[in-house]
Amino acid sequence: MPNPQIPPPDTAKIPEQLRRHWLSVLAKAEPDQIEALWSDLPEQPNWTPVRQPETGMVMVRGRVGGDGNRFNLGEMTMTRSAVRLSNGQTGLGYVQGRSRRHAELTAVLDAMLQSPEYRSAGASQLIEALVSRQAEQRDVRSRKAATTRVEFFTMVRGNG
Repeated sequence: MPNPQIPPPDTAKIPEQLRRHWLSVLAKAEPDQIEALWSDLPEQPNWTPVRQPETGMVMVRGRVGGDGNRFNLGEMTMTRSAVRLSNGQTGLGYVQGRSRRHAELTAVLDAMLQSPEYRSAGASQLIEALVSRQAEQRDVRSRKAATTRVEFFTMVRGNG
């Protein structure tokens, strides 16, 4: 999926595809990466929890062959949170695992990215940094997997 550009702060309406993109980036990021980038933000808003971070199980579904019939693959642990910034903007965070802080920061950053006043305060740069880190990690994994690649071929016996 291409990386959509986060609109400038003067744009009030956020396309749904863009919001899905940054929520995906935040959910896939390592909690310590988000924490480090969070501490570097020039402005961190005040927020109140709408829904305290809570952990539960969700059913993961797959598809046969990637695009066939659906089937239940199994359950995984997930943590969710919802917050409201002091300006009234609400954000949601859903992350894999049990990290309450990861879910809460995801929700805060979601709210910040929806709010024009915070979008210019470094929140969009945080997403861009996470996108580049995730691309680097994918590249490293791909190169590592490529070293284990095995070529199979069949030799044909001559009829002689």
